[in-house]
Amino acid sequence: MQDPAITPDLIAAHGLKPDEYARILEIIGREPTFTELGIFSAMWNEHCSYKSSKKWLRTLPTTGPQVICGPGENAGVVDIGDGQAVVFKMESHNHPSYIEPYQGAATGVGGILRDVFTMGARPIAAMNSLSFGATDHPKTRQLVHGVVEGVGGYGNCFGVPTVGGEVRFHPAYNGNCLVNAFAAGLADADKIFYSAASGVGMPVVYLGAKTGRDGVGGATMASAEFDDTIEEKRPTVQVGDPFTEKRLMEATLELMQTGAVISIQDMGAAGLTCSAVEMGDKGGLGVKLQLDDVPQREPNMTAYEMMLSESQERMLMVLRPDKEAEARAVFVKWDLDFAIVGETIAEDRFLVLHGNVVKADLPLATLSGSAPEYDRPWVETPAADPLTEVPEIDPIDGLRALISSPNYAAKQWVYEQYDQMVMSDTVRTPGLGAGIIRVHGTEKSLAFTSDVTPRYVKANPYQGGAQAVAEAYRNLTAVGATPLATTDNLNFGNPEKPEIMGQLVGAIKGIGAAVAALDMPIVSGNVSLYNETDGTGILPTPTIGAVGLIAAPELAITGTARDGHVALVIGDTTGHLGQSALLAEVFNREEGDAPHVDLAAEKRNGDFIRANHVLITACTDLSDGGLALAAFEMAEAGGTGVHLDTADMAQLFGEDQARYLIACNFDQAEALMTTAAQAGVPIHSVGKFTGDTVRFGHVEAPLADLAALYRSGFETAVG
Repeated sequence: MQDPAITPDLIAAHGLKPDEYARILEIIGREPTFTELGIFSAMWNEHCSYKSSKKWLRTLPTTGPQVICGPGENAGVVDIGDGQAVVFKMESHNHPSYIEPYQGAATGVGGILRDVFTMGARPIAAMNSLSFGATDHPKTRQLVHGVVEGVGGYGNCFGVPTVGGEVRFHPAYNGNCLVNAFAAGLADADKIFYSAASGVGMPVVYLGAKTGRDGVGGATMASAEFDDTIEEKRPTVQVGDPFTEKRLMEATLELMQTGAVISIQDMGAAGLTCSAVEMGDKGGLGVKLQLDDVPQREPNMTAYEMMLSESQERMLMVLRPDKEAEARAVFVKWDLDFAIVGETIAEDRFLVLHGNVVKADLPLATLSGSAPEYDRPWVETPAADPLTEVPEIDPIDGLRALISSPNYAAKQWVYEQYDQMVMSDTVRTPGLGAGIIRVHGTEKSLAFTSDVTPRYVKANPYQGGAQAVAEAYRNLTAVGATPLATTDNLNFGNPEKPEIMGQLVGAIKGIGAAVAALDMPIVSGNVSLYNETDGTGILPTPTIGAVGLIAAPELAITGTARDGHVALVIGDTTGHLGQSALLAEVFNREEGDAPHVDLAAEKRNGDFIRANHVLITACTDLSDGGLALAAFEMAEAGGTGVHLDTADMAQLFGEDQARYLIACNFDQAEALMTTAAQAGVPIHSVGKFTGDTVRFGHVEAPLADLAALYRSGFETAVG
């Protein structure tokens, strides 16, 4: 097949700007071949090169005594003691999920699982953070059903429990949903596998499923805005097979025991291109590939198609030659492809041959390291206008509005489609704050949470970014976990617009300040930009995934509220209603500033909770919906009523930060108040858990009626 001529239209179709193409000509001193153009497009797009965000990502704190491996590998690695490590990361599959919801979400799950087991870790937990458009938008119901079924279909078949996540709805996501997938695994701290190739003349081995045409150009598509040609992009969405992935994981982990692996890399975005280039570049080596040896499931595939295919369930490995027979036997046993497709070379070259024709011959280190890096113009997000008067409403009516909204109603319709108990180590399932997984065969557990409040970030990117970290810190703390580290998934609109770039910069600054203050370094992550359709961007959504350690069972706070418990609030309440859930759901207003995040208070109050866990039966952080929603959720989970002393709207629905709601016995409450006074920690008795009604001041409603509303609101909206 004749390669097409390199024209300005073809260059533009590959997502390359004229100045970027001029840079390519300068690097190689000639016109690129069609395959080389595709390779540059794959390596230099936003999704793979982080060219708009790299400057700012470097400012994030990524180290600490607990960090074994920070950003730059397939996933982050954190020490959890006893020679063990937790390996985790979060990534987006936003554009593919909007185009083809089931496969987009399914392959997002598959990709993040591969990132974890590529490092030598067996996956133990998954989460997902999902953002959809308004419930009355014509595409929303289809997207919700497709994405949730895709997440469940892949994760359930693969056999990993989904223990947490979040789902939100907002018109800003009408044309661009977000699917952020998280996975975590366990590994021996001294048996982590990395992607840097080493040794000249070492075999480069293709592992897993065969290569097809699905996903060709996927990474480039994921780095562009949507328009009315979106349906034409369907072929760029990958197709997943969770049963093949399960076999690939078992084969990979078994292979790692043989000593055959020098380095290994998941074939994710940009497939064979990105994996080969990254392995060579990290090891300071060149790579030669012979595409005739690539296992193919479709006839007459071109070099371009093979290099850019994003077919799933594939890995690339550099192999110790003396272990070839042993390694091959493992993959034959698991009925997976094992093919030597190239070798490492001393020269700084990325040499690609097909049918004895050179299809690409590029300087490898330059290809990887000279991707454009932009210091894009940005403007600081202007300060929000002060919040104007909020009319008083019946507080029970306010609660009803929240718990009947799909944003705050119970999400069991979603998580009951996910296997939460597979592997039999789940301690705490979705629906009650952070999920918890036992570390099998030990006394330890790990807690997982995913958090962000996009309307805060839009109003005040710095405070919104900091708040996402602070809420993750509180969710881990509320179950007794010591926060360890974080992964971020930064979802924003078009960074070429200074106001959007300003949101990204502000959020990264806030995230950086918070992870430093709360000792939760960023160890992995993903940036997803150009989340826009016809020029309209999403809400800025920097999702934070966080992991915490519960070193012994007695440290966990996993009880429920019961009749007779005292309700206590740790932290100060001023009644901040700006950008609150109440304002959005009841009054359809997104006004005022985001709540201020006092990081010193967050740290102090969190430390107090963990230090006094023996006095606390149940605990939750206060965030969206304030005290009213938190108290209702705690009461509903415990099957008991709750009577709060105040009917004041700001006190009930304000979203001040650094706060926790505690349920405990009277004598425990007394001890907590004494200890808090000595520690300088604000603590207030706000009511009690009792009876079968929810009462705010003198206004009340039957718990059973409110619970029915809470349990049906989500399915009513999208079921």
